[in-house]
Amino acid sequence: MLSSNLPEESELLKSILEPLLEDFEYWFERSRHLLETEEISFLTRLQQSDLLNRITQAQQKVMATKTLFYATGGQVGIEMTVLMPWHNLLTEYWQVATRFRMEQANQVKN
Repeated sequence: MLSSNLPEESELLKSILEPLLEDFEYWFERSRHLLETEEISFLTRLQQSDLLNRITQAQQKVMATKTLFYATGGQVGIEMTVLMPWHNLLTEYWQVATRFRMEQANQVKN
């Protein structure tokens, strides 16, 4: 919770959370694009579909959180228990994307 007596707390919260939410939004969109447009050979269709569904759900939650954040003028914080699953999901995606890109690079070399 924020103290209502310090306007700089609101600005600090806004300066941290706004770019963080934008980063989540960017990476979830990028994740969706890859998973929707590429066949990931080392994932089953079910695994790829599951990852895409989880990313889509997280992306919707980020958008809802961002809307709430802006609707309150940046006066609302976000619990770490909300942020960590998003971070963990992106970490999982980054591992998939890294392996996918490495395999693509290896195919070009061969």
